[in-house]
Amino acid sequence: MKEQIIKILQQNARISNTELGEMLGITADKAANEIKELEDEGVIRGYSVILDDDMLAEPTVYATIELKVTPQRDRGFNDIAKTIMMYDEVESVSLMSSGAYDLAVEVKGKDLKEVAFFVSERLATIDGILSTSTHFILKKYKEKGIFIDNEEPDERGLY
Repeated sequence: MKEQIIKILQQNARISNTELGEMLGITADKAANEIKELEDEGVIRGYSVILDDDMLAEPTVYATIELKVTPQRDRGFNDIAKTIMMYDEVESVSLMSSGAYDLAVEVKGKDLKEVAFFVSERLATIDGILSTSTHFILKKYKEKGIFIDNEEPDERGLY
């Protein structure tokens, strides 16, 4: 049942306990208790809003930064990742399994210049970071399973 709750909440975290209970054939109180258990266990870490940034008054720029990193003895990549996570501009940090880089960092800023400054003056200067490669995100079409673009694809995946 917890897996079902997680799937439903990933699609709509604002669903009421009553609606959730009806979907799962349980009471609203049972649904609330299941969610609380998932939160207490640390499975659910938080809730977020998916935005269409084009609709906002203030522009936002997103970028993915690939980092080549020298792992630290007895700590691997953890200490560098924890340092990077502390910056407000950083949305996420992920360790990659293979390829040309070790960490993928998602950042946001108000414009290209702000993101470029963050990469060159703050991120690239961290001890252990060997190189960076920045990819600016031009448009988001889908995020966390939610369509951002107003056009719905047809059932064949064609427009």
